Amino acid sequence: MDLSGKTIGFGLTGSHCTFAEVIPQIKRLVEKGANVIPIISDSVKYTDTRFGKTADWQKQLKDITRNEIIASIVDAEPIGPKGLLDLMVIAPATGNTISKLANAITDTTVLMATKAQLRNQKPVVVAVSTNDGLGLNGQNIGKLLATKNIFLVPFGQDSPNKKPNSLVARMELLDQTCELALEYKQIQPVIIEKFKY
Repeated sequence: MDLSGKTIGFGLTGSHCTFAEVIPQIKRLVEKGANVIPIISDSVKYTDTRFGKTADWQKQLKDITRNEIIASIVDAEPIGPKGLLDLMVIAPATGNTISKLANAITDTTVLMATKAQLRNQKPVVVAVSTNDGLGLNGQNIGKLLATKNIFLVPFGQDSPNKKPNSLVARMELLDQTCELALEYKQIQPVIIEKFKY
C-alpha cells in the first residue's frame, strides 16, 4: 500500500532494548511515503541506558522523520481536536503503557496522543514489548485485542526458556499492520512465533 499523504504519529515508550528493532521500521514507513511524527514518553526523553543515549535516539528520530518530536502532554493534546493523524502507532508498547491504555489512564505524552486518536475513532497500532505479557499484563493485552480501532502487530514469546512470560511484537510486520489498520482490518495471524527455535 502507498502511504503517501498519510500522517502517522509514532509513539515510543520505554522498552529501550527494542529501539534498535523499531528505528528501521520508522525508516520504512517514511520510505513508503508517510509523514511520521515522533512522539516519546518521559522514559525515552530522559533515560540513558546500556542500549543507547536518549540524545542519540532523539537525533535519529528527527533525522529520519524530518519532524520535531512531540515530548509533552500539552503538545500532544491538539492531535484530537485538530485531527492531525491518520494513524497512531505505539512501538514499542511497554507493559506499563499497555496496562494504562487498557484501563483508560492518560498520564504520558504517548497515551495522550493515543487517546486523542481514539477520540476521533481513528486507528491505533500497538506493538507489544513486555516481560509480563503472559503474566498480569495478559488481561490488558486481551482488552486491547477486543477494543475497537486498536490493532496489534503480531507478537509471540521472544525468550520462552529464560523469560516465559515475555511477549514481543515482530517489528518487521509493523508496516503491513499499519497498512491494514488504515482499512480498519487486523493483520492475521496475531499470535505467532517471535523467533524460530
